[in-house]
Amino acid sequence: MHREGGCACGAIRFTIDAPLLGTGACHCRNCQKFAGGGPNYVALVPKGVITITRGTPHEFHDRGDSGDKVIRAFCPDCGTPLWSVPEHKPFIPVKVGAFDDTADLAPQMHIYTASAPAWHAIPDNVPTFAQMAPAILAPPE
Repeated sequence: MHREGGCACGAIRFTIDAPLLGTGACHCRNCQKFAGGGPNYVALVPKGVITITRGTPHEFHDRGDSGDKVIRAFCPDCGTPLWSVPEHKPFIPVKVGAFDDTADLAPQMHIYTASAPAWHAIPDNVPTFAQMAPAILAPPE
C-alpha cells in the first residue's frame, strides 16, 4: 500500500510502499515527552520501506525501556517527530501525525498503560498492556 507523509513545514517528505504491520498508542514516559504529554500514536512498518523524498531528518539517539538503542527522527526545521528506529526490532514505528492521511490509523492496541496518567483516554475495545505487548517483545526469528 502506498502512503505519503512529512513534517509540518514540508522540509521532510517520505513515502512508504508496504502494508502496515499494525497501529498502536504508547504511553511510556519517553513517548509522552516526545508527543507533548499524550500517548504516542504510531503505525508500524517493516524496516527498509521508508523512502525519504525531500530533506534529511535529524536524529536523536535514545534508549528504550528494554535498554536497547532507539533512533528518533525529526524535522530539523519545525521539530515534527517522524519515526523511531528501535535497535533490535524488525519494524519502525512511524508517527501517525506524520502521515498525510490518518483516517484508517486508529490504534489497535495501547502499550505501557501503567505509565499513563489518569487523563489519558484508553478505550475499552482495544487490547491494552501495562508494559510492552508480548508479541512485540519477542526477538525476530
